[in-house]
Amino acid sequence: MKMATNSWPTRLWQRTSLMQRLALIAMLPTLITAALLVTLLTRHQLVNLRRMAQSNADTVAIQTASICVQPLRNQQLRELLSIADSVGELPHVTRVQIRTAAGQILADHRAPEDSHHPQEILTVMRDVVDRAPSGQTTVLGSVLVGVSLHEAIAAQHASLRHALLVLLLSLMVAGLIGWLAARWISAPLRHLADAVQQLGAGNRKVVVAVTDRTEIGELQQGFNHASAALFDIQRGMQQQIEQATLELAHKNAALEAASVARARFLAAASHDLRQPLYALTLFSAALAVDETDPRRLDRIAHIQECVQSLDHLFSELLDLSRLESGAIQVELSEFPLDRVFIEVCRNFDMVAEQRGLQLTTRHTGLWVRSDRTMLTRMLNNLISNALRYTHLGGVLIGARREGADHLRIEVWDTGRGIAPEHLASVFDEFYRIDDHHHDSSSRGLGLGLATVQRLAQLLDTEVRVKSRLGRGSVFHFKLPGAAAREEPATPGDDMPADHLSGKRVLVMDDDPATLSGIRFLLHSWGCEVAVAEDRLQALEAVENWPAPADLVISDLHLRHGERALDVFAVLDQHYLRDGEAPFARLLITGETRKDRLSEVTARGIPLLHKPVSPQLLRATMQAVWMSARGSS
Repeated sequence: MKMATNSWPTRLWQRTSLMQRLALIAMLPTLITAALLVTLLTRHQLVNLRRMAQSNADTVAIQTASICVQPLRNQQLRELLSIADSVGELPHVTRVQIRTAAGQILADHRAPEDSHHPQEILTVMRDVVDRAPSGQTTVLGSVLVGVSLHEAIAAQHASLRHALLVLLLSLMVAGLIGWLAARWISAPLRHLADAVQQLGAGNRKVVVAVTDRTEIGELQQGFNHASAALFDIQRGMQQQIEQATLELAHKNAALEAASVARARFLAAASHDLRQPLYALTLFSAALAVDETDPRRLDRIAHIQECVQSLDHLFSELLDLSRLESGAIQVELSEFPLDRVFIEVCRNFDMVAEQRGLQLTTRHTGLWVRSDRTMLTRMLNNLISNALRYTHLGGVLIGARREGADHLRIEVWDTGRGIAPEHLASVFDEFYRIDDHHHDSSSRGLGLGLATVQRLAQLLDTEVRVKSRLGRGSVFHFKLPGAAAREEPATPGDDMPADHLSGKRVLVMDDDPATLSGIRFLLHSWGCEVAVAEDRLQALEAVENWPAPADLVISDLHLRHGERALDVFAVLDQHYLRDGEAPFARLLITGETRKDRLSEVTARGIPLLHKPVSPQLLRATMQAVWMSARGSS
């Protein structure tokens, strides 16, 4: 049951201090007594004033009636008028009226300036009686006399003002006395309250003086004992806290060292594995070029499957390393969701077909405001996870409006579902749901969904999941919507598939295996390729060409500590000297540190992170070359 709200007097009383309450209690009897006295005296004076006015009016009326007997008997009208005028001149008399017994007005005198209100006039009427010698009485008429109460009321008001002034002075004196008494009585309690505040602020050595042997003195002694006991307890707890803090500091240092070692391991592992994995990706893709032997094609397919599995595992480590190093920064833009859906589904069409699953995207005209790269990576991980745990049916990706300003993006699957006890942990790092239906090549490290959730946090959203065991799951999240508009054509939308054929491509890297693999792959695409490990080899390669390079692909760091950006500048000077157009450029690096990539981002140079699939490499080369050709 809900308690009733306190009334305003209770709330007001709760806000007052002890001294204010004591002063109020001291003033209250004086206030009540003075108010009663003023009320009684005022009422008594008012009654007396009205009695005096009534007596005065009766006297005037009786006297007027007595002197009007003879004139009324003789019907002396002029004499009656004279009497009325004479009586009307008396003090406080405002009206004199003489009437016959039949009610006829014979004389009516009014004050010259009747400015009095009706309620300020007291009216008295007396009969004019003629007494015969025989004792018989005859009513000859009546006399009406009006007496003003203005001066009486003014005297009453003045008396009331004087009484109120006396009351106010009494209250002030009583208040001063009550305030001083309250201060004197409450002083020990106020000192005790100050000591309690000091104790709460951390002063454990505060002591109050014991002023007397009353209950207040007992309270002061009890506070001193409690303060001393609390000081002893705090000193013991402080020692325990210091010891626990020291142990916690050692454990935190160990955890931080382990975290730093883990981050260094991930960075080192990703950097050391990136080069050979990139070369292996390129060589495995180039092996299938112009190969017609079915047995060899089958073996090559197995090799590519293993490379793809290794690339997937490594991509999970790479994403985690980039997130922890801060290399990923949010770059918001507005774009249609359909393009992202089509791009993501294109990446997994072959995987879904190999597993006998249907990968479907529900086309939409909605636009979103987000980071396109992050959103693509989130959907890639969600679809990859859905395909991994789906054996029959398929995966659906779609979007719909959520409220007025947001969109809801969903990834559905008809997989085995997630048990309720696993739902709270699916976004944890290195967490995998055991599934005996999967072969080892299709398993991940348990980082895909953790990466999705971290990317979602960067985009200021949250990925949620609903699942029914044996029926499937749906992952969904919200993003801000954007107004739909006509999208401009992007470079490469209308380019032919073999447009790279015959293009001069300079590749720079400090790893010979990578250079050999990419040269082999680009040759299979019909490109004219030259490779270099440093600035001198790059200049020598371009000088041997009869025409400028169409595209320069480079790692960020080259041999002898040289930087690709510096070599780009040297090549720019070389071509500008001959008045030739600038070349297209593309960086492919394993670097994830934000401070080392800031200059690349500032210059707007396209950047890919190793390992790069041949499909992505070819598409990026097309886009970069077309963009450079359009701007030249």
